[in-house]
Amino acid sequence: MQTTFPLLFAVLLGFAHAFEADHLLAVSNIVIRRNRLLHAMKDGMIWGLGHTSTLFIIGFLMLVVKVSISEHTFHFFEASVGLMLMGLGVYRLIRSLRHRNTGGHGHTHTEDGKHHLAYGIGMVHGLAGSGALVVLVMSQLPTIESGLGYLLLFGLGSAAGMLVASGVFSLPFSQKHLGNYALQFAFTLLSSALCVGFGAKMVYENLLA
Repeated sequence: MQTTFPLLFAVLLGFAHAFEADHLLAVSNIVIRRNRLLHAMKDGMIWGLGHTSTLFIIGFLMLVVKVSISEHTFHFFEASVGLMLMGLGVYRLIRSLRHRNTGGHGHTHTEDGKHHLAYGIGMVHGLAGSGALVVLVMSQLPTIESGLGYLLLFGLGSAAGMLVASGVFSLPFSQKHLGNYALQFAFTLLSSALCVGFGAKMVYENLLA
């Protein structure tokens, strides 16, 4: 019972983990390119699988292979997530401005069917906070198997949470649902600017502060 409860609780914690600020900013910039709710939600799920992959790899290295990763290294991991957010925000901002300048007011440029970006972003995001999570698992769960199981369930819970979040966040960026290109473009600019700003904050706090 002592092991079963934290394993079940891992799914709920993972679901809530998906709604952290940096995750929501990333997903808002991913779903900018979507004009279909189903594709946006698939992006969220695939982000979660990428996130789970990194968590599980780091957990396996620390729990099974007994690799020691210093706290300083994890600060670099966090900073890399910040750099990724900054790059993602700038990339989406440039694409939106380019599309606007070419007169694409009648439709929204989409990239339906290509989900590798979401998986890659999820993998990088898995670096943020992974060290603290694995250390917590190591201190609370008695066996390697239960520790890896916790990380897997936590990751799957985060995938479910991001699936929901991506569906919700896709609506303001879809001209199909919003019906107003100017407002859609304003949402895109705001999301991109927040992504760059939050990413810069993560880089500063982990490398410069």
